[in-house]
Amino acid sequence: MVRIRRWGGIAVALLATEILVAGTAAHAAAPTPDPVPVSVEDAVAAKLVGQARATAARADESDTRVTVTRKNSRWAFGTAVAVASHEKDDHPTGAVFIARAEADGWRVSFDGEAGFSELAAESPLVNKREKAVFTSTPSAMYAGGDYRTGMALPFAVGQTWTMTGGPHGWGGGAPLSSIDLAGGDQVVRAARGGTAYTMCTGWIRVIHDRGYSTDYYHLWSSISVNGAAVGEGAYLGYTGTDVTCGGSASGRHVHFGLRQNSAYVPIAGHGIGKWEILNGAAAYQGAARHGSALAGVGGGLYNYGALGFNQAVVDANGGGTLTKRAGPGSGNAVRGSVGDGATVTVSCSSNGTTHTGRYGSTALWNRLSDGTWVSDAYLWTGVNGPVNGWC
Repeated sequence: MVRIRRWGGIAVALLATEILVAGTAAHAAAPTPDPVPVSVEDAVAAKLVGQARATAARADESDTRVTVTRKNSRWAFGTAVAVASHEKDDHPTGAVFIARAEADGWRVSFDGEAGFSELAAESPLVNKREKAVFTSTPSAMYAGGDYRTGMALPFAVGQTWTMTGGPHGWGGGAPLSSIDLAGGDQVVRAARGGTAYTMCTGWIRVIHDRGYSTDYYHLWSSISVNGAAVGEGAYLGYTGTDVTCGGSASGRHVHFGLRQNSAYVPIAGHGIGKWEILNGAAAYQGAARHGSALAGVGGGLYNYGALGFNQAVVDANGGGTLTKRAGPGSGNAVRGSVGDGATVTVSCSSNGTTHTGRYGSTALWNRLSDGTWVSDAYLWTGVNGPVNGWC
């Protein structure tokens, strides 16, 4: 059973049995501070609302639901969701949280934050599998020039789905973190392995390595999970129109959002399913590129699977083939060719002759796993510079 109480104008969902702070028997090794000024639910809700307001979300007009799924005398773990209105372009915000009772109150941290990793490493409520994900070293944010995700598209590899909406915000505004997808067998699957959590009915979050997480909303028949391990391609639910936690959906689809280091990030520029996602002139517009092939909104995206962190997609900048050489420069002997859109594995990189591709001029050349060399001007790797170190 779940009951509702009012908290600072926000409705907070509490478990039927609350965590007792004052009066709880002290833990022999680490006694609980007595009393903690506020409940863990209130502390979590306050932080969530503060973050939502900072990003212009309508948290002060919404219900905030805090669900403690694991607890002991000093620690709490669970999910918190600020329910959105049912207006178009509005979506709920939420977090997986860890909280620890301290002398002056609850220390609360959300998934992706540095503090979350610190608390996860200490908390007895977090299992070994979760610790491995939560405490992994985050990669540089997208602004650091690293757009690799290691993700497939959120449906079965080998299927083609329609991109019904190009990059748009999770909550309606910036950043344009999300795309809408529908079609195929309508089965939504994890884009990369990680640990999965039910944020609310119809909304699953999967926390991956390198600071990334992915959100899947509007699902029908979604799984109910609390830290379950999922592999790439694991079933999460069906595309649907569920809006239990707010927002709207005019037709069945999955609203697929990208997060890194506790925040939604622009999905444009990132590689997902061996496609580079591109912004358009406005939200919901845009396209995706695989090699030289471009698919706009309403077009089909074939799921090629995840691009490895030392791999690249050939972009011959207009189709055709890319010449492979015996060394890093156009003066070296020809050693065959590779087609536009092909996946290649890069062993290392070196400088050679300068060439101009879709993204400008570069002297960088990449040595492929078969020993041949190609200009980096005609590869999409997701990073600026060597993708696998220097030769």
